[in-house]
Amino acid sequence: MLDGLKVIEIEGIGPGPFAAMMLADLGANVTVVHREDVPIEGMTEKSLLDRGKKSVLLNLKTDEGKACVRELIKTADVLIEGLRPGAMEKLGLGPVDLHEINPALVYGRVTGWGQSGPRAQQAGHDLNYIALSGALWYASPPKHAPFTPPTLVGDIAGGALYLVAGVLSTLYRVGKSGKGAVVDAAIVDGSAHMMNLIMYMKGLGVFSDTRGHSMLDGPHWSRCYQCADGQWMSVQCLEPQFYRTFLMKLGLEQDPEFRKQKDPALWQKLGEKLEILFAEHAQQHWIQLFENSDACVSPVLSPEHSQQDPHMKARNIWSTSEGFMQAAPAPRFVGSPSAHKQSARIPRRGQHTDEILKGLEK
Repeated sequence: MLDGLKVIEIEGIGPGPFAAMMLADLGANVTVVHREDVPIEGMTEKSLLDRGKKSVLLNLKTDEGKACVRELIKTADVLIEGLRPGAMEKLGLGPVDLHEINPALVYGRVTGWGQSGPRAQQAGHDLNYIALSGALWYASPPKHAPFTPPTLVGDIAGGALYLVAGVLSTLYRVGKSGKGAVVDAAIVDGSAHMMNLIMYMKGLGVFSDTRGHSMLDGPHWSRCYQCADGQWMSVQCLEPQFYRTFLMKLGLEQDPEFRKQKDPALWQKLGEKLEILFAEHAQQHWIQLFENSDACVSPVLSPEHSQQDPHMKARNIWSTSEGFMQAAPAPRFVGSPSAHKQSARIPRRGQHTDEILKGLEK
């Protein structure tokens, strides 16, 4: 879908490389500038997030390295960087500098706190950003420490995916006006923006400021239960018809208390009953019981076990290649020849340096 789009990525960690990987998955020609001058903690010869990209190794603290980036920018459509605010400007590679070279350039920036504001220059990580934005508030049951899947809500959803949306939006503008722009994708912004559905529901009285008292973070029908083998099952049968199916599968459809689905006074008591019930059997028992039903119950799987699930297999979501277990690109496109680049090669750091530098000399 993005065939012919030229993207330059300045090496960083987390959301920036992920966003550039997603653009590469969608067909863009992505060149990542791996940096000699700033060693990245945990850096390896190959990174899964570099799949489908070309790699050039440059020292951006030298005039030669910066000159190479400027040459690459002349024919690029997009630049992506995730450095601390002001770092690119200090290198002479900020948006003002590069828009002089290429006015149509989409300059994509992703940070935790954004390019401005009191916290802009502070360090932080996923959990900090979503804590401040409100996105962490409803995580975990009451009386438990709020916690979400690492990096997914902040770095990836609130950061990388909002950067991709900003880049694609600006490309649409470039196509109409020929003028580029700067995308300021802050994780704290994106994760707060994702709360708007919950804020709408809060306005309807569905959500409360008190943790454990809302429709999705308190009821017995919206949580996970541990099985006899230590594994877990997820339950979220929100609508009445799905809740009835859930009760029927468990033989509880005639229980007078369980029939009072929306009574908060019963949620804790009924949750405790379900804890005892689910603990009577191993996970596989519950998988078979709820299979092919609309009870809205599914097992909690590790990525490795997810790879073996029939539905995941049928959609070819997981694969293992070049030493990495990896998920297929998303979304999918129906009626388009855009083949997934799941088998895209992962370059070594600097693998294409000679090729790219020779191309700049022409």
